[in-house]
Amino acid sequence: MDPSAVQKAADLLSAGRLTHVRMDVLPADLRPSNETEAYAVQNALRVRLTAAGWGTVAGHKIGCTTPVMREFLGIPNPCAGGVFAPTIRHGTGAFRHGGFLHVGVECEVAALLGADLPTDVTYDRESVAPAVEAVMAAIEVVDDRWINYPSVDTPTLIADDFFGAGCVLGEPARKWRDLDLRGVSGFMSINGQNVGSGMGADIMGHPFEPLAWLANSMAERGSLLREGEFVLLGSLVETKWVEQGDVVEIAVEGIGRATARFE
Repeated sequence: MDPSAVQKAADLLSAGRLTHVRMDVLPADLRPSNETEAYAVQNALRVRLTAAGWGTVAGHKIGCTTPVMREFLGIPNPCAGGVFAPTIRHGTGAFRHGGFLHVGVECEVAALLGADLPTDVTYDRESVAPAVEAVMAAIEVVDDRWINYPSVDTPTLIADDFFGAGCVLGEPARKWRDLDLRGVSGFMSINGQNVGSGMGADIMGHPFEPLAWLANSMAERGSLLREGEFVLLGSLVETKWVEQGDVVEIAVEGIGRATARFE
C-alpha cells in the first residue's frame, strides 16, 4: 500500500468507529495485503481516534494465542491491537451495552510491565520476564464491528485493532514468580453460569510467549513496549457474546478476579 492508501483505509475504519455503524470489507485497493501494511493502517487509525477524543493507547491485546481462539476465528497466528485508556476498568467495570455493536467477553491473563523492552533484543519468554512487574486476571471486551466478520481478511481485522474494545483488569499479582504460570487455571461465568475454562499453558505454551512475540513484532515495526503498559495475552475461553444486564466474572487461580457488568 502506498501512504495515500494507508490514510484512506484509516479514514474508512475511523468513520465506522465514530459513527457507530457496522463496517463492510474495505475496497480492494485500500485493503492491507499483509501484516506490515495492516499495522501501518492500525497506527493511522489510532491517530484519528485519539484526535477525535478517544484518548491514547495505554495497553495492548494479542488475539489468537490459544487453540480455542485460533479454532474459533480460523486464524493460526497471533494478532495484536491496542487498548485505549478510557476503555479500561479496574476490578469491577461497568459498560454501556448500547455503546457496542456486538459485544463479547474473553477470559485473559495480562502482564503489567515494570520496565521498557528495548528494540535491540530478540526476546523469548525468559528474557521478557524481568520486565514483568505483575500479572493480572483480565476480562477483554471485544466488539464485532463488521457486517460479516468471517468474510473480512485477517490484515483488515488487525488494522481495526482486532476487535479490541476495552478491558477490566484485576488486582496486580506481584508475586507471580511463586506461581507456575503454565499451570494456572482460569474460569469464566456469565450470570453465575460457568461458560468455559482453560490453563496458562494454553497460551502458546506459556503466557509470556505471546509477550515475547509482541515485543519482537513491535521492534520490527520500530516501536517498543514501555514501562507502565499492560498486555492482554490471550483468551483461555472462546469469546462469549453478552446481552444487556449480563454480569461476567472471571477467576484465574493464584492471580485474581475481575467482573464486568453490561448496563
